[in-house]
Order: sequence, then C-alpha cells, then structure tokens
Amino acid sequence: MQKYIEKAGILIEAMPYINKFHGKTVVIKYGGSAMTDSDIKNSVIGDIAFMKMVGINPVIVHGGGPEINAALKLNNIEPVFKDGLRVTDEKTMEIVEEVLSGKINKSIVSEFQKHNTKAVGISGKDGLLIEAVQKRPNGNNIGYVGDITNVNTKIVKSLIENDFIPVISPVGSDKDANTYNINADIAAVELAIALKAPKLVFLTDIEGVRKNAEDENSLISKLTPKAANILIETGAITGGMIPKVQCCIKAIKEGVESVHIINGKILHSILLEIYTKDGIGTVIEED
Repeated sequence: MQKYIEKAGILIEAMPYINKFHGKTVVIKYGGSAMTDSDIKNSVIGDIAFMKMVGINPVIVHGGGPEINAALKLNNIEPVFKDGLRVTDEKTMEIVEEVLSGKINKSIVSEFQKHNTKAVGISGKDGLLIEAVQKRPNGNNIGYVGDITNVNTKIVKSLIENDFIPVISPVGSDKDANTYNINADIAAVELAIALKAPKLVFLTDIEGVRKNAEDENSLISKLTPKAANILIETGAITGGMIPKVQCCIKAIKEGVESVHIINGKILHSILLEIYTKDGIGTVIEED
C-alpha cells in the first residue's frame, strides 16, 4: 500500500508544474549516452511522450557525434577536429547528413511510434528552418561547418499545431543551397530563442555543473548567468562544459526563462527535473 501512496504523492507534487507548462514549448537537446543505450533511450522517449500527453509541446534537437565517427571510419575517413569543431569536407558532409538526417533522425521518430506518439523528423534544411553561413574560426577554413544566421520556425510551429513532436537534425543550408554541419547545442539554443520557449533542456552524461569538475558530489543545483560566467573565469567550469554553459547563458539573455543541464543516463531524469520541486541537475536562470 505504501508504494501506491508514494506514487500518488509524486503525482500531486507534479500537478502545479503540469499546469504551469501546459501548452508551452520545451526544447530538448538530445545527445550523449541517452541516444546509444537502448534502455535509457526507451526511458527518455517515454518521458518525452508523457510530456506531450500532459500538454507540453516538446521540440527535439539531436546530436550524433559517435555515430558519425563510426560511419566515417567505415568509409576509411579519419575524423579530424580543430578547436573542438569537426573538419568537414564535402564527402564528410555527405556522411554527416546521411547519419543525422537519415539514420538517427528516423530512428528517434520510430521510437516515438512505439510509444503511440506522433513525431515527424526534419532537418534544418527543410522549410529553410536553419539558414547558415560558413563558420571560419580564427579565419581557418574547416569546410562545411555552419554559423546560424536565421531560424524560420514556420514548419516547427505547423507541426506543433498539428499535434506532432518535431525531431530536428542540426543540418543547415545557405542561399546557394550549400549544406552545413551545425553544432547541436547551438541549434537547440537558437531554436529555443526563435520559438520563445520558456524552457530548454540539455541531456548530457554528467549530473550538471559542478563546483569542482572532478568531484561528482559538488553539483550546483541553481546558477545565474553572472555566477556561471564567474565559474568559467575562475576555471571551475572546464573543457566541454564551457561552451555548453555559454550556450545556456546566451539562451537566458535572449529570452529563455530557464535552461537545465541534466544527466540523461538517469532514468526519468527529464520528468524529475521538470515536474519536481528540487530537480536533479543544474538550472540556469535569472534570480
């Protein structure tokens, strides 16, 4: 009997959050182990399907780095990175697009179908959703890597209005129909801003932002953009977490109310973060 009482208590705790976000758009950057471990993947997709069922409008932006690397190696192409960005020649771009917009995108849509939830997979090229220009970090030509110049949300809004979950691969194009590989974190931020989404969620492989990167018990539950910048400047935030947190700060400064960094490897992490008082990851928001 006690376990049923506890379940009822969880539902009661979730009610105000269900009411608060009913009809609102939540952008979710889906990546990391949550995409590759079958049990975790099933849990994540089930959680997002539940969100849709109770009235939230989820929009998914997915990554796919490990799958791209595997596909490149099958084609005898060694993955090359410069300043953290994938060097993307024409052949590499073809493979990137095949993996992101084909294999991964359609696989996620199929997972939603297993949960009796309607989803449509699109790329940033569809409907000119993501317009981009070539990115040249420090003046270097690293190929078909793009900087987003415009987000046309018409196709995404149309899917939401027709009760579909949009599943978006981070591939963009320019006015000359060149195709560009877009960083998925940045694509998620720009979509959240353009859609005026009140909430953006990053699924990662760690619990969130830590005071000490090496200490898993030093999780910071809540940060302001100012405090996050201080942690970057003092070296508390390091490595790949720096650009992710900078993405979060940009989102907040441009209208997103809260950005969450959570561990996608924890079962039901999205629901625990959104529908409980304390959450389980790091939320970045203004005071």
